[in-house]
Order: sequence, then structure tokens, then C-alpha cells
Amino acid sequence: MQPRKTDLARTALQAHRAPLDMRQRRLLILCDGQRDLPQLTALVGAEASAMVIQLIQAGYLVSAPPGATPASTPAAPAPVAAAPVRTGVAAPVERRRSLVAARIYLLGILELQRHPRAAALFHALQQARSDADVINGLHTALEALPALTSPGYAERVRQRLLEVLPEAHSAGFAHSMA
Repeated sequence: MQPRKTDLARTALQAHRAPLDMRQRRLLILCDGQRDLPQLTALVGAEASAMVIQLIQAGYLVSAPPGATPASTPAAPAPVAAAPVRTGVAAPVERRRSLVAARIYLLGILELQRHPRAAALFHALQQARSDADVINGLHTALEALPALTSPGYAERVRQRLLEVLPEAHSAGFAHSMA
């Protein structure tokens, strides 16, 4: 099973008004339809299975068998290869890329930091309306992240951001923090 976010989950992550705790929000961010339950358990912990069931019952996730595309989700381009097992080296996998997905991902990361600087960056990125403002907010947040977390974690966030950013915008992020 590869849990996938519903529209309710996307709205909850973006609006920050849903009655979700930090662990549930983190799990929702990770449930992209590419990771299965064992991978989520490795990332979140032993409670991942129970949380997935709770989030499915609450309508935030749908249970999709591997390779299935839910009818309510717009059709995405088929992956070129199966999602690789994380071994430290990222293999290129074609995924849906969007500026909105990158923004939501980084908003979730900033919210998890619980630091005044992260809260200010979160607010600035959340208020950005134009694509240029969003890109600027993403850059600013990525530059500040190593001071808020460990450099290794900040680098993993940058790598994940590069995976979801549209190709046209990713060139400016490829060498940041390097």
C-alpha cells in the first residue's frame, strides 16, 4: 500500500488549521504515493501504520495499491522507473514537479523547526503570491535552514526540493548551500 494525500490533506497542510499534530503533518508530507508502508515506518517510526489508518479514516489519505492512480487525483505522467530505495545516492526518477508542491514541502519543513526565524520564513513564504516571490522565499529559507538544523538535514531538504521543483526553476537551487 502506498498512501496518497487527498484534497482535504493538501488543504490542511497549506492552511495549517486542521487538527493535526506535528507527527501527523510530517506523515502527510511524506505520503506522496511513492512510498509504501515499510518505507514510511522507517522514516517516521513504528507508529506510522496506526497513524496511516487514522488519517485514512479521517479522510486525509487514500489507500492506493502500488502503481494505482486514484480517480480523484489528476492523471500524472507515468514514472520512468520504479522509485529507488534510498541508499544515499539519488537515482533520477520522473515525478510530477510543481512550484506549489515545492512551496508546500518547504512550508512543512519550516513549521517543524519551531524556531522564531523559521516561523518568520514560514510566514513570508506563505504570504508569497507571485512565482518570483515564491522562488525568493524558497531561496531565503534554504539559505537559513543550516543554521536552524544540521547541515546534513538541510542538504536532504534541498535535494528533495530539487526533486519537486519544475526544471525551469531548479537550476538556481542546484548549487545553493554547496
